[in-house]
Amino acid sequence: MSVDRGKYGSKIHLITERTGLPISVGISGANLHDSQALEAMVRGIPPIRSRRGPRRRRPAKLHADKAYDNRHLRQWFRSRRITPRIARKGIESSERLGRHRWTIERTMAWLAGCRRLHRRYERKAVHFLAFASIASTLICYRRLTN
Repeated sequence: MSVDRGKYGSKIHLITERTGLPISVGISGANLHDSQALEAMVRGIPPIRSRRGPRRRRPAKLHADKAYDNRHLRQWFRSRRITPRIARKGIESSERLGRHRWTIERTMAWLAGCRRLHRRYERKAVHFLAFASIASTLICYRRLTN
């Protein structure tokens, strides 16, 4: 959710798999740059069981928009053997990432469907993060039952 700098509020950061199931959820202040929350989000990805072979502890590729274009983040991803697919500011257009971005937008719409996350009523960020993680768990559960 985009919020102007210097304003009050909070943002929900989200990492999903290819089909749109939320893997990692984070909360930050509206006046914080998006790239500062990405490292913690990637570290928070749980080991995922695969049908063949060992559990995957990290994604192979990570798609992100221009807000995450940062030299430090690119080096950090490469040191962990993750291929960053981030549009560069002033060089690449973000239209190519549109193929992958709609899954994030759809998952954010699913999260916004939860009344408790539409507007933040909680004083503590930990409580808001708990509601966001419960909502993402419900999204995964609904996907498994259908």
